[in-house]
Amino acid sequence: MEENEYRQEEEEQQQTTQSAPVYTRLEQYSNPYIMNQGQNSAYGNAKPVKVKKKHPILKKLTLSIVTGILFGIFAGLGVYVVYGLSGAGFGMAKIERMRSEVDDMASQLEDMQAAMSSSVQSGNSTASGDENTGVEPKSRDIEIDGTNEDTQIPQMDTQTVTAVVTDVTEVVKTAMPCVVSITNLYTDTDWYGESTQEEASGSGIIVGETDDELLIVTNYHVIEGCDELSVQFIDDSEVLAYVKGTDSDNDLAVITVFLEDIEEKTKEQIAIATLGDSDALQVGEPAIAIGNSLGYGQSVTTGVISALNREIVIDDNTSYLIQTDAAINPGNSGGALLNVKGEVIGINSNKIANYVIEGMGYAIPITTAKPIIEELMQHETRKKVSDSERSFLGISGTDVTSDVSETYDMPKGVYVAQVLENSAAESAGLLKGDIITAFDGDTISSMSQLQGILEYYAAGSAVELTIMRHEAGSYQEQKVTVTLGAKSE
Repeated sequence: MEENEYRQEEEEQQQTTQSAPVYTRLEQYSNPYIMNQGQNSAYGNAKPVKVKKKHPILKKLTLSIVTGILFGIFAGLGVYVVYGLSGAGFGMAKIERMRSEVDDMASQLEDMQAAMSSSVQSGNSTASGDENTGVEPKSRDIEIDGTNEDTQIPQMDTQTVTAVVTDVTEVVKTAMPCVVSITNLYTDTDWYGESTQEEASGSGIIVGETDDELLIVTNYHVIEGCDELSVQFIDDSEVLAYVKGTDSDNDLAVITVFLEDIEEKTKEQIAIATLGDSDALQVGEPAIAIGNSLGYGQSVTTGVISALNREIVIDDNTSYLIQTDAAINPGNSGGALLNVKGEVIGINSNKIANYVIEGMGYAIPITTAKPIIEELMQHETRKKVSDSERSFLGISGTDVTSDVSETYDMPKGVYVAQVLENSAAESAGLLKGDIITAFDGDTISSMSQLQGILEYYAAGSAVELTIMRHEAGSYQEQKVTVTLGAKSE
């Protein structure tokens, strides 16, 4: 009976040994008790095996195998950490591969730089040859992505190319002697009727010379309401200046300095500006602004032409101006906006400035300003007369603004509300309802402007008024000569 039991137990042991699992390598499985089932993946269809109760010897053998495997795992991890920390093994191999890739990229970059340098030298040689021979450069075939395409190389604008390589200091050296600082002393009256002497700063551009005078263009608002004007030249010398002509609608004025008032050493340092062509400007073209910024003296800012023919409404007048991101600050008004050749392309105007917005300055296009400047230069220069000599027109009036003009279909100017008896205006035939649009050639847009102009005329002066008179259902222009009366009249 014991023999049969021993044989039965021996047969069961043999069956168990034949069906025991075959353990896979640890590198394939995270769990060593998962069987390899044919071609399935490590975590495929493998199933756990129910292990029957074994002989104590088998238990000891299994425990020894598991212990050995665990020891091997920890030993391998230790070696990997040591190698990694020392920069050996896999880490060093990876570092060497990265170094090799960096060296290859550096080599490719050097080849590209050499090729670009060769191309630039070739292009400069061609451009030099074209300049010397007068032959226009021809287009070249360029290989792109392995295919030949007859590609035209765009020709850059000469001014744009020049701006890239030109130091603005040379432009400034040429233009600075043409720009002046202007100081306007004027009387300001507060709410209580008390008058105080105030000072305002601006800039101007020397645009011409006569036998007796140096002619300077600026903005009208720079010299508006002046009691006294002075001009400061590049050598800091200062002389008195006088109003020659104004155009308030276009914010332009020409003032003059008598040559006899300028020292000879100053005459040697100043120059007359070269006026350019603002119609030829392109958006993106470099721009240089020079002016008496904040009254500190001449300063320089640079930028580009941001926009052309920008429509701006100033004091009810619509203007089409140059927009630039070159900084134009208080005091810059009347100064020069230059191109890279040092030519004046615009007259800066800070009157349109908005201190909430940055990078938006405006200038009057010089092509627009030229005919106005030339006309104002022909006016007779006048100095302010004393209070005892000051003239009197003899009207009361009100401003015809742009809004009023559009609403009531009336010309802009000064509406004559009343003509005083026995006044110069009555003697000349002015009537209530007439609109004064010009005084001795100067455009009139407000009553305050008209009163300011009268300060330069002595009683007895004969002047020509341009008026618009409503007749037969429409306004007709007329010229009226007025002999100004004394203020006491």
